Amino acid sequence: MVHGWPGSFYEFYRIIPLLTEPGKHGLDPSLTFEVICPSIPGYGFSDASQKKGFDAPAAARIFYKLMLRLGFSEFYLQGGDWGSLITTVLSQMKPESVKGLHLNMVMIRNGRFKMLLYLLLGRHLPWLVGFTREDVRRVYPYFEKSVYALLRESGYLHIQATKPDTVGSALNDSPAGLGAYILEKFSTWTDPDFRKLEDGGLQRKFTMDDLLTNVMIYWITGSITSSMRFYKENFTRESETSPAATTPVYVPTGIAAFPFDLMHVPRVLAKDKFKNIITYSFMPRGGHFAAFEEPELLARDIQNFVSKVEKK
Repeated sequence: MVHGWPGSFYEFYRIIPLLTEPGKHGLDPSLTFEVICPSIPGYGFSDASQKKGFDAPAAARIFYKLMLRLGFSEFYLQGGDWGSLITTVLSQMKPESVKGLHLNMVMIRNGRFKMLLYLLLGRHLPWLVGFTREDVRRVYPYFEKSVYALLRESGYLHIQATKPDTVGSALNDSPAGLGAYILEKFSTWTDPDFRKLEDGGLQRKFTMDDLLTNVMIYWITGSITSSMRFYKENFTRESETSPAATTPVYVPTGIAAFPFDLMHVPRVLAKDKFKNIITYSFMPRGGHFAAFEEPELLARDIQNFVSKVEKK
């Protein structure tokens, strides 16, 4: 299971017991997992690269070597945020080792003209492009307001994809600044309506101890700058036409679509990239930090996906 930014391996602390001892938590005891939650290099206690070019394919190669050294030649993968991209790339690189890929966020880096066309047509002619009623409900009216929404929510991305070391120096110097920078994402990425609340709704899904533990992982290791540099390494001109962007994924894939995640990718668009979708679930609640927010929902969806793959 691979995390993203500004999360950490700590995101998985709630879901690990549900997967390793499912019978004790009311889940199917016949599907018991050994769970490995590595920290992306440059995040937390995982050393950052000393050279330029450490992107998602580089992380995927490292994690593949990690699995081999731990004694696993076959395994399932699960990811959201950057973890989604890393696990997807690993599925492209080593499909013979990946028994299945489960994602709670879909990242597609090519075919954007088709995506835009489908989004334009889908509002009034959803049947023509294959959108379901639930797709329409989740995509609109957000898409119609997307320019404003993107400007409001993606400022961090432009900074981190261009000049991460500048803001990183400031955040490494101020625990209050670091906390504000990270916790703001745990507010609006959990539920965009939380921005209307005085306290950002932070304790509606998390405890303050959980939130501060995640912040402290960045603070005590001084890793915020190297974690943000991962954006700069992945947002390059070459990345748009790289094999990772253009190669389909053929391993069995499960997708859990949480309603408040940063983007909703309908199944009809996801299948252009993922050619063997076994399960596609419209989750009833939850946002970007799925394992942290709704561990039981995510664990049950993972079990359902793996069960179907194993039966095949």
